[in-house]
Amino acid sequence: MPETAAVTGLGLVTPAGIGLEATWRAVCRGGSTARHHPELEAAPVSIACTVPGFDPRVHVPAPRPWRLDRSTQFLLTAAHEAMAHAGLSTEEWDPSRVAIVIGSAAGGVATLESSHCKLLESGPALLSPLTLTGFLPNMAAAAHLALGLGVTGPTLHVSTACASGATALGTACLLLACGACDIALAGGTDAMATPLCAAAFARMGALSRRTGEPEAASRPFDKDRDGFVLGEGAGVLVLERAGHARARSAPPLALVLGHAATSDAHDPVAPDPRGHGLRSAVLQALRQADATPGDVGHINAHGTGTLLNDRVEAGVVRDLFPVSAPSVTSVKGTLGHTMGAAGAIEAALTVHTLTTGLVPPTANFHAPDGDTAGIDLVTGSPRRQHPKLALSHSLGFGGHNTVVVLGAA
Repeated sequence: MPETAAVTGLGLVTPAGIGLEATWRAVCRGGSTARHHPELEAAPVSIACTVPGFDPRVHVPAPRPWRLDRSTQFLLTAAHEAMAHAGLSTEEWDPSRVAIVIGSAAGGVATLESSHCKLLESGPALLSPLTLTGFLPNMAAAAHLALGLGVTGPTLHVSTACASGATALGTACLLLACGACDIALAGGTDAMATPLCAAAFARMGALSRRTGEPEAASRPFDKDRDGFVLGEGAGVLVLERAGHARARSAPPLALVLGHAATSDAHDPVAPDPRGHGLRSAVLQALRQADATPGDVGHINAHGTGTLLNDRVEAGVVRDLFPVSAPSVTSVKGTLGHTMGAAGAIEAALTVHTLTTGLVPPTANFHAPDGDTAGIDLVTGSPRRQHPKLALSHSLGFGGHNTVVVLGAA
């Protein structure tokens, strides 16, 4: 069993606000952040969950932040909050012993879209020389963060669609376990509330069409769910070898006890209707944590609000936890689907559940259907609970399944 990784810092930028506490307050209130988005007026679906009041000149700790893609701006902001939360300073660490692993589904897609429009309208002469470094996935995520912090250890970008942020956490744990680093900044970022992405998801039939009442559109596990609401944001967790955290007297917020990744090999976008991949990932992650389904007290579900995802995920939870019935929540009712950032944001909120003893409710849930009934979904208001072991599920197009097991410190 790999050495346990300690979570010592959290940083978030989400549609609920800038910072962990702003996001936590919003998910505990259980309302929605979905609104009509002016930039999407020409798209088939114009609603999205976007980060409010974000000013790169104020919030991004970098020189000339306006030159960076929006996803990069989110990432740098979240990473600096996570470092401050962990009590880390670049002046005190060995940069060669720090790793960065960041996931995203699309890289700097806003930069790519705007640059392509400029190319078509004005020709190549007016294209920015920073176009490539703005949208290439490794640059928009991990590389710009490494440049800003002076990190010289392993710097990786991972992409497993909507499971990317969780995949980054698992990959960072592997780097810690094999001795490649002492500290890892791991997480995800995406800013896909763009005309191209919104139109493409709408054409696929993945987005909620409840545009007349955007605040009620994202409805995880509800019988009237009809798709997800596009979101954006970033989440970063500071992970350390447990011994390293102790040596610098950094109290762990939680422990990463296990993680696993599987593939459905079923369909480009639809999950395996039998849920074999997710079920296998849960069992593998629990085995690595030396735990059983009966030990799990809480699950932060992927819970997108699509017909197929919620049906499959609820079925797996019913099958694996027929007696213990862990509490289940999905924060996508509040935050929308933040794509490659979702797994990291949700893992961070799961850590906060372990530290605060509160499980946020699933927004916009009114009643289950036959596919989603039989799970202990937290609704209405936060539930007071002190689980010792929690799971965070993340699924992605292409059949990616990633499960992270988090334990109370």
